[in-house]
Amino acid sequence: MIKLERILCPTDLTTESDEALRYAIALACAYEAKLMLLYCRQPGSIVEWASSSQAARLFEQSLFTHMDANELKALDWEAVVTEGDDKGLAIATEAAKRNADLIVMRSRRRPRAAVLLGSTAETVSRTAPCPVLVTHPSEREWAGLTTSELDLHRLLVAYDASSDADLALNYGVSLAQEYQAEIHLLNVISDVEKSEEPEVAWSSAEQETSYEIAARRLQQAIPKEVFLWCNIVTAVRCGQPANEILAYAKEHEIDLICMGASGNGFSLDKLFGSTVDRVLRQSPCPVLISRPLKTATESVKAA
Repeated sequence: MIKLERILCPTDLTTESDEALRYAIALACAYEAKLMLLYCRQPGSIVEWASSSQAARLFEQSLFTHMDANELKALDWEAVVTEGDDKGLAIATEAAKRNADLIVMRSRRRPRAAVLLGSTAETVSRTAPCPVLVTHPSEREWAGLTTSELDLHRLLVAYDASSDADLALNYGVSLAQEYQAEIHLLNVISDVEKSEEPEVAWSSAEQETSYEIAARRLQQAIPKEVFLWCNIVTAVRCGQPANEILAYAKEHEIDLICMGASGNGFSLDKLFGSTVDRVLRQSPCPVLISRPLKTATESVKAA
C-alpha cells in the first residue's frame, strides 16, 4: 500500500484551477493526509494574497465549495505562498521542500503552445520529487462535485517493464485496492518489435513471439495476491504508445491512467513531446504520473 501523508495542490484561486481541489480533498480525506494549498505568484507582483495568512482566507472559500463546516474543521490543511518566474519549477521545488507525497493539479490544455513551449503540468510531471495527478477539462469525473468521495471503477496502467512502470503499477494496485477498482494493464509494442522475432535458441520458450513475451510479462508483473481481490485485465497492442494508450482509455471508459515519467518508449522528444506529454494533452481522464519520492536535498543534488 502506498502512503499519502502530505498532498500538495497548486491553485491560482480561479474556478478552473480549483477543479483539481476536489480530487486533492477526496484523497486527503481517504488517506487522512495533510493538504497543502499552494499559490505561486510572479516575483515583485503586488496581490491581495501576498502572504500565507491572506491566502488562507481565500483558500477557505474554495474549500467550502466542496465540503461543509464540520468536514473542513476535520481537514488538516495549510496555505502556502511562493514566488517564481517558472511556475512549474516553483511547484516542484515547494513539493520537495515540504516532502510532498503527491501533487494534484489542473492542466488548462493548450496543446499547440505546449508542443513547443511545454506547459506547467508537463514541467511539474518531469521535475517533481513525487508522483503527480493531473486533471483537466472535459474528462471522465470520479471525484464528487460537492462531496469528498471518490468513485473510481477502472484504472489503466501503461506498463513497459521499466522501473518507472513498476512504480506506476504499485500506485495503481494501491488505489485499486483502496477503491475496489478494476485494473487494466497495457503493454504497447512498437512496429519494430513486432517485425523482429527472437533469434532461434535452444529452448522453445525462447522462440516466443513479441506478443507472447509481452503478455507473459504482464501476467508476471501483477503480484499473485492481487488476483484474489481485484479483477485484472491485461492487453498487448502494437503501435505508437501514446495513441494506443489514449485509444484504450476511451474504448474501456478508464477513470484514471497511471504511467511512469520515463522508461522504454517514454523518452523525451524535444519537438513533438514525450508519450507522457501526449497523454497529458489528450487523455479522456485524469493521469497519474509516478515518480520516485525525493527529499529536498536529493532534488537539489539532481538539479
